[in-house]
Amino acid sequence: MEGALSFFSPSPFSSNRSNLCLPKKPLSQFSSSRASIPKVSPLARSSKRTRKPDVRISPKTAERSRISRPLDSEKINIQKLNAEVSPHRAVSAVRLLRIEQGGAFADLLNEKGRKAAENEMSYVERTLGFRTRDLDDRDIRLILRIGFFEILKLGMPPYAVVDENVKLAKAALRPGAGNLVNAVLRKLVSLKVRDCMLHTAFALITVLYFYFCAFLFSPFFLFQEKDSLPLPTLEGDDRAQARALAVIHSHPVWMVRRWTKFLGQEEAVRLMNWNNSDPCFSLRVNTAKGFKRVDLVNRLEDLMVPYELSSCMDDFVRIHTGMQIVIQAGLLKDGICSVQDESAGLVVSVVGPQPGDAIIDCCAAPGGKTLFMASCLRGKGTVMAIDINRGRLRILKEACKLLNVTNVVTTTHADLRLYAEKHNVKVDKVLLDAPCSGTGVLSKRADLRWNRQLEDLEQLKHLQDELLDAASMLVKPGGILVYSTCSIDPEENEERVAAFLQRHPEFVVHPVHPYVPPDFITDKGFLFSNPVKHRMDGSFAARLVRSLDYPC
Repeated sequence: MEGALSFFSPSPFSSNRSNLCLPKKPLSQFSSSRASIPKVSPLARSSKRTRKPDVRISPKTAERSRISRPLDSEKINIQKLNAEVSPHRAVSAVRLLRIEQGGAFADLLNEKGRKAAENEMSYVERTLGFRTRDLDDRDIRLILRIGFFEILKLGMPPYAVVDENVKLAKAALRPGAGNLVNAVLRKLVSLKVRDCMLHTAFALITVLYFYFCAFLFSPFFLFQEKDSLPLPTLEGDDRAQARALAVIHSHPVWMVRRWTKFLGQEEAVRLMNWNNSDPCFSLRVNTAKGFKRVDLVNRLEDLMVPYELSSCMDDFVRIHTGMQIVIQAGLLKDGICSVQDESAGLVVSVVGPQPGDAIIDCCAAPGGKTLFMASCLRGKGTVMAIDINRGRLRILKEACKLLNVTNVVTTTHADLRLYAEKHNVKVDKVLLDAPCSGTGVLSKRADLRWNRQLEDLEQLKHLQDELLDAASMLVKPGGILVYSTCSIDPEENEERVAAFLQRHPEFVVHPVHPYVPPDFITDKGFLFSNPVKHRMDGSFAARLVRSLDYPC
């Protein structure tokens, strides 16, 4: 776990949206398991317990001391935490805090902690999907998520999970927090033993928390404990049913209501079930280094990793299990393949990169589409990758070296809107993979569902319009502008394109029929991948051509 904690640096790993005050001392608190951990001798512990400080505390100060402060470095016994709490679990708790309250990118945290244990980021990425309500002490919720994931998904021994997470709660928060974590996790274990269905697990944290808070100290509770927890029933008006579905399927209420409106309740439930299922991953063979899909298939067969060939992309292979085997075998590190969803590959197909093209990828990082387009150029042409996040551009630069495409890829750290105004650049093809709600990738980005609010959509739509206007300035007459998102919301997709065409009559829609299979083409000639129907991430892309009759 060496270097796993350098993400405490304020930039670029902290979000501008929130100023999360991280503790200054816990660098040693959450130290590497390989580093030397200071231990307290029994004598020192004994003296520490019996020694009474010669300090008088006022009643007001004593009252304030009983109010919990999340991860307060002044109250944490660092030596005790180092000695008793698993560093993996401690890092996971802090990273969940960084992602949820600080808006940090999970992949950036993973990049800085890539030498940590294999399951470390799995804790972070998969536990974020559990449905919880706002608790007074948010950090208890984070610890519960870790415990739930370990019991329900990793299949770890329940006694060990309960013990370790109770230690973490007591050391990082307060003794009372450990008691609550102990009660909730033990209740979960008892229900799991009673053949608790896994698909209801996403609602358990919510129900368990209020269940214990309301009845834990009630004599009636001691004698009337039920064998199973009650789940909400689909009764009442649309609002009431949406609230029930939100708890059952672990999605925000606003998202459930929106999908029910656009898709209908039955299709919305299918979509939520897809988001809560274990995702499958796609591997794209790296043709820039001379590999073919048959080479990747042979390696997977040697490793005994089950796979299936993509039916819509020639360079892609799907795997449902065995990703850790692929990583440990060095297939990614050696540049044989990259992890990329087929939906992202379809967007690149809509761009249609050809040798000799000059291409700009406007919001490029972390660079999956940039790398795919670069490999399609076969060493002839250029791809300029522009992004506002310097840290993610660094990841892209490293990936370019690994995949042998540095000769065609250049990176530019800039705000696209300012760059387009200041530089008179015109190229053949421009890809704008715009920031969006990410509702098409919730099966792999479980944090997004909780980091998005309904109010965010208005801000995102305004940003998408601004970026589209800026990207259009970079397209030469007769050139191509591709607008894409990983959203399934029509307001971020078709409606943004329609609004853009009203502002820019020099652009017209070019149907994507020659570039992708018919099953992915909408009535208006756009690309759309449906997560439930196509069993891949949801995505959208519109191919627009700039007329030769309009001056630049």
